[in-house]
Amino acid sequence: MFGRGDCGGECRNPGGCVCPSQAAPVGRNRLLDVLEQPDPDLGKQLCRPSPCGKWLQATDLTREVYQHLAHYVPKIYCRGPNPFPQKEDMLAQHVLLGPMEWYLCGEDPAFGFPKLEQANKPSHLCGRVFKVGEPTYSCRDCAVDPTCVLCMECFLGSIHRDHRYRMTTSGGGGFCDCGDTEAWKEGPYCQKHELNTSEIEEEEDPLVHLSEDVIARTYNIFAITFRYAVEILTWEKESELPADLEMVEKSDTYYCMLFNDEVHTYEQVIYTLQKAVNCTQKEAIGFATTVDRDGRRSVRYGDFQYCEQAKSVIVRNTSRQTKPLKVQVMHSSIVAHQNFGLKLLSWLGSIIGYSDGLRRILCQVGLQEGPDGENSSLVDRLMLSDSKLWKGARSVYHQLFMSSLLMDLKYKKLFAVRFAKNYERLQSDYVTDDHDREFSVADLSVQIFTVPSLARMLITEENLMSIIIKTFMDHLRHRDAQGRFQFERYTALQAFKFRRVQSLILDLKYVLISKPTEWSDELRQKFLEGFDAFLELLKCMQGMDPITRQVGQHIEMEPEWEAAFTLQMKLTHVISMMQDWCASDEKVLIEAYKKCLAVLMQCHGGYTDGEQPITLSICGHSVETIRYCVSQEKVSIHLPVSRLLAGLHVLLSKSEVAYKFPELLPLSELSPPMLIEHPLRCLVLCAQVHAGMWRRNGFSLVNQIYYYHNVKCRREMFDKDVVMLQTGVSMMDPNHFLMIMLSRFELYQIFSTPDYGKRFSSEITHKDVVQQNNTLIEEMLYLIIMLVGERFSPGVGQVNATDEIKREIIHQLSIKPMAHSELVKSLPEDENKETGMESVIEAVAHFKKPGLTGRGMYELKPECAKEFNLYFYHFSRAEQSKAEEAQRKLKRQNREDTALPPPVLPPFCPLFASLVNILQSDVMLCIMGTILQWAVEHNGYAWSESMLQRVLHLIGMALQEEKQHLENVTEEHVVTFTFTQKISKPGEAPKNSPSILAMLETLQNAPYLEVHKDMIRWILKTFNAVKKMRESSPTSPVAETEGTIMEESSRDKDKAERKRKAEIARLRREKIMAQMSEMQRHFIDENKELFQQTLELDASTSAVLDHSPVASDMTLTALGPAQTQVPEQRQFVTCILCQEEQEVKVESRAMVLAAFVQRSTVLSKNRSKFIQDPEKYDPLFMHPDLSCGTHTSSCGHIMHAHCWQRYFDSVQAKEQRRQQRLRLHTSYDVENGEFLCPLCECLSNTVIPLLLPPRNIFNK
Repeated sequence: MFGRGDCGGECRNPGGCVCPSQAAPVGRNRLLDVLEQPDPDLGKQLCRPSPCGKWLQATDLTREVYQHLAHYVPKIYCRGPNPFPQKEDMLAQHVLLGPMEWYLCGEDPAFGFPKLEQANKPSHLCGRVFKVGEPTYSCRDCAVDPTCVLCMECFLGSIHRDHRYRMTTSGGGGFCDCGDTEAWKEGPYCQKHELNTSEIEEEEDPLVHLSEDVIARTYNIFAITFRYAVEILTWEKESELPADLEMVEKSDTYYCMLFNDEVHTYEQVIYTLQKAVNCTQKEAIGFATTVDRDGRRSVRYGDFQYCEQAKSVIVRNTSRQTKPLKVQVMHSSIVAHQNFGLKLLSWLGSIIGYSDGLRRILCQVGLQEGPDGENSSLVDRLMLSDSKLWKGARSVYHQLFMSSLLMDLKYKKLFAVRFAKNYERLQSDYVTDDHDREFSVADLSVQIFTVPSLARMLITEENLMSIIIKTFMDHLRHRDAQGRFQFERYTALQAFKFRRVQSLILDLKYVLISKPTEWSDELRQKFLEGFDAFLELLKCMQGMDPITRQVGQHIEMEPEWEAAFTLQMKLTHVISMMQDWCASDEKVLIEAYKKCLAVLMQCHGGYTDGEQPITLSICGHSVETIRYCVSQEKVSIHLPVSRLLAGLHVLLSKSEVAYKFPELLPLSELSPPMLIEHPLRCLVLCAQVHAGMWRRNGFSLVNQIYYYHNVKCRREMFDKDVVMLQTGVSMMDPNHFLMIMLSRFELYQIFSTPDYGKRFSSEITHKDVVQQNNTLIEEMLYLIIMLVGERFSPGVGQVNATDEIKREIIHQLSIKPMAHSELVKSLPEDENKETGMESVIEAVAHFKKPGLTGRGMYELKPECAKEFNLYFYHFSRAEQSKAEEAQRKLKRQNREDTALPPPVLPPFCPLFASLVNILQSDVMLCIMGTILQWAVEHNGYAWSESMLQRVLHLIGMALQEEKQHLENVTEEHVVTFTFTQKISKPGEAPKNSPSILAMLETLQNAPYLEVHKDMIRWILKTFNAVKKMRESSPTSPVAETEGTIMEESSRDKDKAERKRKAEIARLRREKIMAQMSEMQRHFIDENKELFQQTLELDASTSAVLDHSPVASDMTLTALGPAQTQVPEQRQFVTCILCQEEQEVKVESRAMVLAAFVQRSTVLSKNRSKFIQDPEKYDPLFMHPDLSCGTHTSSCGHIMHAHCWQRYFDSVQAKEQRRQQRLRLHTSYDVENGEFLCPLCECLSNTVIPLLLPPRNIFNK
């Protein structure tokens, strides 16, 4: 095909050289044909020998190559107003890139590159760069984190296809992690790349597979071309080129270059271009589309003045409201060189694909320091100019980095160091830039920081954690007088900046996502330095956005609250991961705990906040605290430092560090009142909001409370506040804690003053205040239930993470059966987007396969119902009510009493063991006794059943606790939990109030407490069982039958009567449900059976129609005015909208069927006939030729006429409210009166009334 020659004597390659000049004439002619008006100089170049021979002999190769490029690039690229990519690429390949390939190979590239590929040892890394929209796969079982993904080819050939996996579509820019052993716990290789790892030896230098000549030539040509590309792409002058590339003859041709931004809309750009360059709308749309896709586009070509005129019009038209569109008038030669620079970077990316050795050389060239010292390497120059480059240029060089630096393990580390050193600058450029994250070099952080070995190396060597956090804080400079973040009155620019700066939190998450298994001293030191920086960040959040209760008038302007919660939500996983890192090393945990405590003490500033000290006394106990009213002072919902300390305190218990090294911990320095103060204020705030005391503060506060309890935030907000209170209670006298709590809830007066409640309730004018106080008492009791009962966090109670997830699922399924997706949404996700549900769901639930509803449901196993806790702390008010109703209904169906006793709880960890004493403390018994007294004398006090229900639950918890203590006691230990004894004692003089036990026995028969009788009976039964256990010796077990006999003896007549009524109601409901299900079936034989049942029912119950003879359907029937009356089937139907069942009778409310009426020509004898005036045409009049008829169809679903009318009106109103441009294409036309059947979505446009048979109406 090709002859071998000596290139006219110019090439001195000893092996001979085949150059482009020796190629077949057809190739040259085809290239010349491509040029409609070929440049004569270009034509000569196509016919003359290649310059590669000259380059091989050159002493100054850089000058030779630059001269060649300076001469030919402007002749190939940018020759007119519109680009011709195909023509330009063909010429560039032959005239510019071809010689470079010849020089690199030393022979015909068609032979040279296959040789290089053959000598190369294939890489075990896939490295496929994803395109936008391409599917990616991540194994949920084996991926180290969710960012580890596979391309489709590798996934289908891997073991992960049989695992649990997540499929997503790529946003473009990432690459396949197949072959990366750090990305996968197992199965890092697919079948294709596993072949390359049969002998994985230590990392060998890929340059050994290349000859020294090839290495030298490659290094030369890569250094020149890479430098040229970087130099021309980062060139900022618009009219002159670098000295090396200046032309002797310079044409007066310029481009008016329009650049992309994310501020102006398509419409603005199109309108402006039509005015500026006098183009059609179609051309303007083409320009705008290219600018958006590639980042820039020339919109005018000509002399300088001509282009400058268009620029001034564009700037003037787009600068009225925002910053103007970026426009530059650039000389055509600069644009030409920049276009070729991009082509050159793409060419480098394709060339290094032939050999790992070539990739290694390019990495060396890119990272080699230049003469200017730091940040002078080509890679640094490109990265630091990123925000100045247009979108297309960024994409090209990012792809080159991914296929070179990130695919070479040695240089990936060196690049990671350069990236970390420039991190602050890169992020600042990104924040001030307006392009999306995927078009910024900062987005490469995900490729570097998620590699565990690189992340550790960057933390220890570059202090990366501190750099990220400090960079983040530098961008949030808006602070209040106390140094806290202040998002109030953010300008649009500050809000935009805040949205962009959130990506730094994501980078911190990437760094922490893989926990260390081994710690070095350097890693400990640098992590703790980063932890210090993180505490500084949390310190700026502690107490931010404080609020004060609005009294008198409603708040005028809703305060900004979303920014603070956005920050909290973004940091939630980071805070959890910080704790996980601390938990993995005892030394780190101890130091982190000390540091966090020190910062919390700084935040409290002596804790008193300048408030007046007061002394509280109840039941002979007194405590000193401060006078503080949540309803009058400032209070904040943001307490991240307190919550982090709570998390670390739990880890001290979980890891047993608190018991191993108590001398190293500052536990003696802890001030429990200080620890509990702010979390308690926050929980009191929630209680007061529920009591309606903060209504005038608007929706901003309601939203904050919602998110505080929401599944996205609660793990590091609400849950940690509960843990912090548990920590405080476990370290202080429970009586003192309860008095402080009463004071913060503003209930101290009620429980410390005798008969205060009676005096208070007698004042008729304070009904709202009475209601508020009742709600606050209920909320306070609920909080005490939570403090004692929520021990399912590992470290608080003796449980593991699986128990915690099981409990969450049990309580969600206690509300109702749930679909998989619904259940997952109700569970918190970890940093890997996992809930842990799949590992435990089979132990607690049955899966019910999808039926007519189309959704499979998980139903709670019956044996798990005993673990139900009515006061589960993650229930919302609505969920608690639904769960209570569902569980009571279940108990009635099983013919059990409807008491919902507290479940048996796991024991506390030793660090929290003293918490249970709150149940038997004097103040707690006083609170219980007071509320029970109110219930006994129910007419004299303002109290509520919810309040009583909570007290009964607390008494039940205490009895369960004492029972467990007695069951687990050993001979050498004495049970100190003596709740049963304390509730048996009456009050002391002068009050002489009855004992709690006596009041419970009184309430047992109270007619106004019918709902709670079962619970009171359960308490009395359990009390007797515990009493028996206490009386008997530890060795003799209690007879199990005693409780049963006692229960039977306590049954009374009213209980039996209630059960009988409940049974009748249940049977009636089952009968109605059976009738409804029968009506929904359409099998003939079942309909006959139903008909017969109805006849029998009528015959047995009806005594009507006795004044005229009644005939069976087997006898003769007389017609006429005195016709025989035949018994008709009674018809019952159910409205599909309100679900109300109704018998079809004349006096009943009107019922209708959804129907569709349309013209029909199915039976027409004259289809060609045209109706002149359809509006006046009577559809009931049928012409003899049957040209057109009326067809009516119905799906058969029945509704009340007024229900349908309301539904139809809402459909029309909804359509009218929706803006025209937002309307979606629908299958029905509302304007023509069409609608969809509410049940089956069958197209309808009218309704048909449901009527009785005429004979029935006549008879009546």
